[in-house]
Formats: sequence, structure tokens, C-alpha cells
Amino acid sequence: MKAGLKEREQRFLMQTYRRAEVEFVRGEGALLFDEDGREYLDLLSGISVASLGHCAPPVTGAVQRQAGELLHVSNLFYTEPMVDLAERLSTRSIGGPVFFCNSGAEANECAIKVARKHAHGRGVTDPEIIVFEGDFHGRTYGALSATPGLCGNPALGPMLPGFKSTAFDDPAGLEAAFGPKTAAVLMEPIQGEAGIFPVSGETLATARRLCDESGALLIFDEVQTGVGRTGSLWAYEQTAARPDVLTTAKALGGGVAIGACVNSESLGQVLEAGDHGSTFAAGPVAASAALAVLETVDEPGVLRRIRDLGGQLSKQLLEVDGIRDVRGRGLMLGVGLDESLDARALCAELLERGFVTNSPRPDTLRLLPPFVLSDEQASSAVAAIAAGITRLRGGT
Repeated sequence: MKAGLKEREQRFLMQTYRRAEVEFVRGEGALLFDEDGREYLDLLSGISVASLGHCAPPVTGAVQRQAGELLHVSNLFYTEPMVDLAERLSTRSIGGPVFFCNSGAEANECAIKVARKHAHGRGVTDPEIIVFEGDFHGRTYGALSATPGLCGNPALGPMLPGFKSTAFDDPAGLEAAFGPKTAAVLMEPIQGEAGIFPVSGETLATARRLCDESGALLIFDEVQTGVGRTGSLWAYEQTAARPDVLTTAKALGGGVAIGACVNSESLGQVLEAGDHGSTFAAGPVAASAALAVLETVDEPGVLRRIRDLGGQLSKQLLEVDGIRDVRGRGLMLGVGLDESLDARALCAELLERGFVTNSPRPDTLRLLPPFVLSDEQASSAVAAIAAGITRLRGGT
């Protein structure tokens, strides 16, 4: 790193992150480069953001063109990129109106508002939203209160009331949690921050049935799973359960901050003028970037490639001694390690070898590589993981 950079970071930034001691200055495709020009293979994509690779030409081109015409105008006026993006998102997902924002947490905040207002509209005066242990929905107060693993920090309390947690992937527990105050079920179809755990078809079907029977809403948090990550544009498309509300962000902007909350066609409009808002939401630049992402990803050949490459990676990883299982779909993979191995130590070892990964839990390596990853790069990643495991076990 540049001299003094770490010291200035500690002096001038709130210490809410534990940063690895690498300074990245450039990115291209699946590669990152540090200040010394050293090359790293990015297997994390900025936590599922740079899914088309770094500085993807469709995204950077769209940003440059739009930035030269109009950077910002408030949501008190029309802009064509915003409306084009809303149409594209709606017609290629669950068909209803879209609210734009700037992040996944904000998209989930909107979904919480939709669920509560919808519940009040059917006479529920004290609505509750059921959430799953291990799910992650963000760090703003509504989203944080909906995240059981984080909302228990007393130093950040009190939390927003109205959330009831139940065990992950437990259909019977979910049914027991339902009651007359249930406004919605909010869930990740595949848990991301917990370590890549797909929800079973039985639980999804149970959630859909219970919501249909009660009038509650089924909300899918596809912030990490969406926009092609699992090999379909949305993870729900590979299940039998279609949500009433869908949230997305991360990969949607290809590196530009944008999020969205989409209602189903049958749900339609719930929020009215004045119920919600966002100053920067779907600004012309962000909307143009997101349109470029969707136009690139939403192609059968691209989605097929994601599925095929994910299957190839999974197969190769399962042949590595020290890996006990591989979870997930497409290019959203959780690599379960033997009990004797520390995933965080393996991440550090891989970074030394020039591979960017992540460890959401002590026994799991999380891989979210960009869709432009080549077969050769995928094989080199597997070889590096195998070598890293050997090193941690005392080999060379």
C-alpha cells in the first residue's frame, strides 16, 4: 500500500470494516490490480456486485454517455432511463410497479413498508413480518431488525418492533409462527451472508401456501441472488414459489449504486405519493448502468454459461481433499471445509497467492466470481484453493 494510507484510513474513517492490507487501483474483467501492478483473480465480485467483471464495457460505456448528457435530476420530473429500467425490471420479474433506491437495505426497507401498509389495508393493526434465522437483509434499522443474527446487539437498540424469527428451512416452524397479525414472510431464497444455504422447495411451497391462505405477502430478498447470479435472472425462477414482492440491488448496477423493490402485478400499487422517497434513486446514470447490465445478463446463452461454469467449479472443488461439500446454484457457491481447516486463514492464504475470496463463517469459503470468469481462471482458482489447503495443513 502507499505509505501512510492505512494510518489515514484509521484516522479519518469510522472503523466499521476489517480491511485486508491490499490497495486496489484498477480492475479489468475478472482481474484486480494493486498499486504495485500485481494481478489478483477476483472470486468475490465486490460481494456479488461486479458480476459482469470490472469496468465492463457495456456498463462503463453507458455511464460515460449518460454522464455527458445529464447526471442528476430529481424524482419530481421524468427521465427516460428511469422509466425504461422500471419497465424492463417489471416485465422480466413479477410484473408490477417498481420503487427505486440506492442499496439492498433500502430496497428491503421499502418492502417492509409495502407489507405493513398492505396488512393495515386488510385490517391488521399490529402487523408482524416473519423472518428466518441466518438471513441477512441489511443494516438500516428496519432491515437490521429483520436480521435475527444482528438485531440482538443491545448497544444498537431498541430495534424496530414487528418481526418474528423462526428456524431456517423449517416448514413446521414457519407454519407455527403464522398468526392473525402476520403481514409477510421475508426471506432470502438462498442465504448469502450466512454461508450459501439454499431454502428447500418444501419450505418455499409452505411459505407460498400460508401467504395465499392468510393474505400475507411473500417477499424474496434477491439482493445477492438476483440478476443472473444463480444461472437464471432471478433465483425464484428455479423454484415453484413466486413472490409477491422482490428486492434487488448489488449486481443490478454493475458497480453503480442502485436498488429496487418490485411488486407483483396482482399486488399492484400499495404505496402512494408521500409514502416513500429517495433523492438519488434511479438517477439517469445509475438507471443507464442497470439497463446495460440487464441487456447483457438477460440472455439465454449468458445464463446457461453461468449454470455450466458453476457446475464445473462445483465438480472440481468436490475433488479437492479438505472440501466436504459445495452449496448453492450457478456462480453463488459456499465451499464447506473439513473441521480441521479455518476458512478465514484460507482466505488470507489465497490473497497472498493472488486470489480474492471471502469467508462468511469459520468453515466456509464463499465464491461469487464474475460471469466473465474463463474456464482456465476457474481451474486456476481450484488449484489455488487446493494448494492453500495443503499449506494450512503444514504442507508446501
